[in-house]
Amino acid sequence: MSANVEPATPEPAEPPAPPAPSESTAAGKEAPRPGGTARVQDGDGGQEPYGLPGKPLARGPFLFGLVGGLGVLTAIAIAQMVVASLSTIILVVVAMFLAVGLNPAVENLQRRGFARRGAISIVFTGVIVAFALFGLAVVPPVSQQLSEFVAAVPTYVTELGKNPTLHQLDADYQILAQLKTFVTTTLGPSLASGIMGAGLVVLNGVYTTVTLLVLMLYFLGSLQTIKDYLLKLVPASRRTRTRAISEQILSGIGGYVAGNVLISVIAGFLTWIFLSVAGVQYALALALVVALTDLIPLVGATIGAVLVTGVALLQSVPAGIACAVFFVIYQQVENYFIYPRVMKRSVDVTPAVTVIAALFGGALLGIVGALVAIPVAAAIALIVREVLLPRQDQA
Repeated sequence: MSANVEPATPEPAEPPAPPAPSESTAAGKEAPRPGGTARVQDGDGGQEPYGLPGKPLARGPFLFGLVGGLGVLTAIAIAQMVVASLSTIILVVVAMFLAVGLNPAVENLQRRGFARRGAISIVFTGVIVAFALFGLAVVPPVSQQLSEFVAAVPTYVTELGKNPTLHQLDADYQILAQLKTFVTTTLGPSLASGIMGAGLVVLNGVYTTVTLLVLMLYFLGSLQTIKDYLLKLVPASRRTRTRAISEQILSGIGGYVAGNVLISVIAGFLTWIFLSVAGVQYALALALVVALTDLIPLVGATIGAVLVTGVALLQSVPAGIACAVFFVIYQQVENYFIYPRVMKRSVDVTPAVTVIAALFGGALLGIVGALVAIPVAAAIALIVREVLLPRQDQA
């Protein structure tokens, strides 16, 4: 019995091996074909007609130097723009500072039942009235003194012409003729240009004042919107704490402005009473000068005292001496009694930090820097106390 044996099936022949790549194909290139360009296969199966691209330029030194040079030029351009617009930046900062300082008065009127627009209108009207009263108190005395001097010039010239010594000197050296030539050729054009420059300064001051008031009005009206928008830039998990710290900072700035204005009003009022009793002319205008200069930290009160004492000395020596004694006594009272009691609830800054901040602010931005420096120092101290020190304690 024979076993059934299945015939063996032949195994399929293996496919022919691909031809070995030539050197040009192994290198990723293909020999140029007749009548065509070289074709190179990229990693995605496509064909590159002009060869494989080189390494990215980002890794090359040329692009690195180019980008670095463009960055330097951009930084220089930004710095030049900041320097060119520094006066505008200072104006905006001062307007915002005053708006934050006047905001507590607006909120106080709101708590009494006024709408915010009505409260802003009342506060803004008070500011304009204060500016107008200052101008009415200072400008007329200055104009009167200038008019009196101009009217008295011919009398002075006539009296000098009658002087025998001057007459003899004129006969020997022709002093009056040379003086006339000097006045017509040199002094006249100089005075004309000086008057035009003074007029431009006055117009610039009026423009700056109006711009400051308008910016302050806009900032005061949209202060809450600005705060809400800036808080949106803070992560949501930190907005509550950031809002509380920012409100404390703004409250400190407002308290500082209000306290500084109150101290200046006290200084001006007491100065007006003293000058009126002492019989010094233009007591109200001089008192307003003292109140204005007293807003400047550290040196403002001294500047006002020196100016008023000098004017009083021109009128009478006893009056000048009395003014000097009054200001020495008053500044001691202000520094040790009035200022600490008014400022103790607004800015929590040690006296040493106050002096250092005012010095740095004055060196950087002049009077504006000195005015802003103390509340800025108080804000930095609050951030350090509430943010930095707790983190250091947890580290």
